[in-house]
Amino acid sequence: MAIEVKIPAVGESITSGVVSAWHKKSGEFVNEGETLFTLETDKVSTEIVAEKAGLLETKVPEGQEVKVGEVVATIDDSKQRPEEKKEERPKKGAPEEKKKEPEAKKKEPEAEKKGVDEERKAAPEKEKPLSPAVRRIVEEERLDPDKIPGTGAGGRLTKANVLAAVEERGKTKEKVDARAAQPTADLSAVASAEADGRFIRKKMSPLRRKIAQQLVMAQHTAAILTTFNECDMSAVQELRRSKQAEFTKKNGVKLGLMSFFVKACVEALKAVPVVNGRIEDDDFIQNNFYDIGVAVGTERGLVVPVLHDADKKSFAELELAIADFAARAREGKLKIEDLQGGTFTITNGGVYGSLFATPIL
Repeated sequence: MAIEVKIPAVGESITSGVVSAWHKKSGEFVNEGETLFTLETDKVSTEIVAEKAGLLETKVPEGQEVKVGEVVATIDDSKQRPEEKKEERPKKGAPEEKKKEPEAKKKEPEAEKKGVDEERKAAPEKEKPLSPAVRRIVEEERLDPDKIPGTGAGGRLTKANVLAAVEERGKTKEKVDARAAQPTADLSAVASAEADGRFIRKKMSPLRRKIAQQLVMAQHTAAILTTFNECDMSAVQELRRSKQAEFTKKNGVKLGLMSFFVKACVEALKAVPVVNGRIEDDDFIQNNFYDIGVAVGTERGLVVPVLHDADKKSFAELELAIADFAARAREGKLKIEDLQGGTFTITNGGVYGSLFATPIL
């Protein structure tokens, strides 16, 4: 029976997305739980997995925009993986054939035997030994391990090696997709623009489109005020210098500045509660919790994951959470719940070398 693969609802305000990458090809057999494709929305990128095992048939190409509930593929669960088909057991009269088998082997040319033996000996040398974690990534991303240089012991592939290969392939693919996604008429325009260098037309991702819309909307709907103040951070810097080695050894993460900024903002919001609120119609909502958003800039665009109940987290918990958010933001692995519920946002323009900055809501 053919099971429809539909675009799931990944958030209340998300109505569409783009199939940014198929991880399985049409006609391939997929196992239950295997990643089928990546859905990129205006907030997050989500990996959609197979709910049943069977033969996959895709309905839409990579780069196509799809709506929630739209069928993008089918899985025929009546099909079995070819190599898993059960072989017929020999009947009771088969022993006679087994007895004859050695005689047939004796008649094989000596050269043929030698060739088979050499092939068997050479086979293990061609395959690189892979750890379970590395093998999973290689299989999911359909990588050729022989084409990836290994830096582990004896030239073995490490997780970092295969992740680097995935990232490099992604960069190449983005350049190709940017052109492939354009209609035929636009392709000629892009080619002409590239020829004289006057302009290049690129299709924006859902995330980029949403950022542009929100920035324009904020200019019309938000009351924007900018003020700059100086603060002596020498005590904080001295504390980081003296405790860095101990902190890193104990917690597995460096003591940065963002955890101090988060702690300072929480204390400021407690001192001035009205700032930790929002207006809904004719009512003012006072929040008695502190969910601090931390702006993270990536190649895909700007996202703001939220540190829920930041007032209850230690410095180590804050640093670990911020590092995790940054890593998953770069990989497009943030979940919709990671971006919800923020009451206050911190944007650190200093990472770009800025002395002062005015972020837009």
